[in-house]
Amino acid sequence: MILFFYILKNHLYPFLFSCLTLFSVFLLQFLMKMADKLVGKGLSSWVIFKLITFNLAWMVVLVVPMAVLVSTLMAFGSMAQENEVAIMKATGISLYKMMIGPFVAAIIIAGLLIQFNNHVYPNANHAARILLQDISRKKPTLSLVPGVFSQEVRRYSILSREILPNSNVLKDVTIYDNSTPGKLNVVSAEEGTIYFSYDQTKLIMDLKSGEIHESDINDNKVYRKLLFDKHKIIMDADQFSFVQSDFTGPRGDRELSAQDMIVMVDSLSQIRGEYQYELDLRVSQHVKFDSLKTSVGNKVKTENLEHIYLRVDEKINAARSSLFSSLNRIESNKKRANKYSVEIHKKYALPVACVVFILIGAPLGTMTRKGGFGVAAGISLIFFLVYWIFLIFGEKLADRNLLSPFWGMWSANVLLFMLGIWVTIKSAKERVSLDFSFFQKFIPKKMSTPTKND
Repeated sequence: MILFFYILKNHLYPFLFSCLTLFSVFLLQFLMKMADKLVGKGLSSWVIFKLITFNLAWMVVLVVPMAVLVSTLMAFGSMAQENEVAIMKATGISLYKMMIGPFVAAIIIAGLLIQFNNHVYPNANHAARILLQDISRKKPTLSLVPGVFSQEVRRYSILSREILPNSNVLKDVTIYDNSTPGKLNVVSAEEGTIYFSYDQTKLIMDLKSGEIHESDINDNKVYRKLLFDKHKIIMDADQFSFVQSDFTGPRGDRELSAQDMIVMVDSLSQIRGEYQYELDLRVSQHVKFDSLKTSVGNKVKTENLEHIYLRVDEKINAARSSLFSSLNRIESNKKRANKYSVEIHKKYALPVACVVFILIGAPLGTMTRKGGFGVAAGISLIFFLVYWIFLIFGEKLADRNLLSPFWGMWSANVLLFMLGIWVTIKSAKERVSLDFSFFQKFIPKKMSTPTKND
């Protein structure tokens, strides 16, 4: 038991370090991708923090399995480098026994990750999508250019011939007000001061020494002119304020738990059965019209045959059009059901990869001469790329109904599981060494683990 805890302890720090490093990489990539959507919006730090927090959910799904593989390679590689694996084997402890602790820990992690995928991940994805939509609707702060009409405020066009530097004072202002349907108001003033309300939902314009011209679009005879010393216009400016929506509304396939999507797939299956029944009826109807045309041609006189053929052809074309419509509905239904099925299997396939990666990482770790993070990360990246390529192509093929959702999501696990079993058996029976020292020249010194002889 002490030995099992010792091996697990060797996994703990590499696992945490791998998670931190991979999270940093994914987070940096996310921020670079989202920078153009966030910069210049005037968003608070709390809103940006929430957006990052919600998006950490999909990072967890990817980071944890990869961190398991990296930590397994590092732990067993380090023990092999220190000859601890050889000592354990000499005392009668096989590689299989050494893998029991990490294997049980991987099963626990996979179970927790499944719960995360079904309860936290969907809600976080939904919240992230809603928040990103709210952010995208928010316009940057109002910007006025002297001598140029600004139409950033809905139903208003604002022109200022001069703007005093470092202030919100405008000179020689003209405003076209289209806020009242059927009427057009043109407001001009010698000077105006523009500012937002406290909650930024209203844009307020305090004008001095001007006039208002009112006209009716539907009646050219109606016209009014008003002079004023002071006048205030309050304009709607919701687009310049950030208002967060609630998290209700429809959800996509990545915003639902496996249980919810199973219900969706069952419902789609029932609907597809109804579509299939309609299709069978229309096929029989199409055959009926074809046979009717043939029988009519045999019985009816030639002078009436063309007119009857025309009527029957119209019915045949209508039946054929209805037939194609039913086929398209069935095909669309299958694709939608497959999309949900793919996500259901993915919620379980990715966590199970943690267990599969133990079978890959432990034997490869004992074979490597170097147990540094750089080598472990490099080997892990290769296997994870292979895994991810299988996953992406499997998802695409399953969505297009060219492959079953099960094999689309589980083929990578099955392949790596078989490879892991073969490598584990080979490593347990033979003492095989793999030298990756040639990778060291491509790896920064800080990322490699120094040996005792260094």
